[in-house]
Amino acid sequence: MFINKAYKFRLYPNQEQEVLIAKTIGCSRFVFNRFLSLWNETYQATGKGLSYSACSSQLTQLKKEFTWLQEVDSHSLQSSLKHLADSFDRFFQKQNEAPRFKSKKNKVQSYTTNIEKKNQLPEVSIAGNRMKLPKLGWVRFANSREVQGRILNATVRRTPSGKYFVSLLVETEVQALSKTHSSVGIDMGLKNFAILSNGEVFTNPKWFRTLEEKLAHAQRILSRRKQGSSNWNKQRIKVARIHEQIAHARKDYLDKISTHIIKNHDVIAIEDLQVANMLKNGNLAKAISEVSWSQFRKMLEYKAKWYGKQVIAVNPHCTSQTCNVCGHTAKENRKTQASFKCVSCGHEDNADINASKNIKDLAIAN
Repeated sequence: MFINKAYKFRLYPNQEQEVLIAKTIGCSRFVFNRFLSLWNETYQATGKGLSYSACSSQLTQLKKEFTWLQEVDSHSLQSSLKHLADSFDRFFQKQNEAPRFKSKKNKVQSYTTNIEKKNQLPEVSIAGNRMKLPKLGWVRFANSREVQGRILNATVRRTPSGKYFVSLLVETEVQALSKTHSSVGIDMGLKNFAILSNGEVFTNPKWFRTLEEKLAHAQRILSRRKQGSSNWNKQRIKVARIHEQIAHARKDYLDKISTHIIKNHDVIAIEDLQVANMLKNGNLAKAISEVSWSQFRKMLEYKAKWYGKQVIAVNPHCTSQTCNVCGHTAKENRKTQASFKCVSCGHEDNADINASKNIKDLAIAN
């Protein structure tokens, strides 16, 4: 099975390359905003928007009008038009909101370059700890793993902390994992992150709470700095790095858990949680956003698709109050947050494990 997979690496551009990256990001943003404005004007005047081909045909003239657009990678400008067209397609399919203008104040700035073959060689190539990118030339990077497959495009990002990363989208072939003939249900929680029906428990490391005091201290210092000053910018980078540390630790943890579950089970039953609605609870919003249930579910789903496994989402209604042995449902069954005792048959179990067993049974029944 062929899939699209992303490889992310840290880039270490020199000063000249940093300037060119900044120019490319700015030009890509300019092209996106220019044609978004033109698209909106055309729609208001005619009731019809613009196609990608219509925008692309006007880009050549635009580059003659603004000659500085010719200084950057031409593929990045075409990619901006494709992103705009894709955004409108998803908007009309009611998959997202209408495209909005991009701002230079956005925390993460990026551009994407498509890969075209010249003399049968891709424009992005790797040799040791150097990567060749269009216009940038050879850039040092942290070569942490081998890229397997055909490179489709490369996205260069600059984070709020001033670090540079490149994401390579690759078409590669994956083999389905061997069958384990095992099914498992997962109950998501706040005290423990995930409780499996086989009794396996994954704790909640609470990455944000661990660094919350350090982050608050750094933010207080930032608030006392004069905005735009050199010291303000240095402190802003310190705050951004703490946020990055939290995000990277959380993603690494979720990646390891999801991979472990996919490798050891063929059918994975999860709760179909409406996280957006749950975040409206002011008392629990902070804790819910910290555990990243939605991100974990996405990881399970795409890894299951890759490796021939199945993820089934079930309605979590009453799963914590229903006895897994006799099926009796009552609020009184949940004696405490941690213990479960059925008032009908007397079955006792850990409340979360009982719930995960119900989730598994619901998925198999469907």
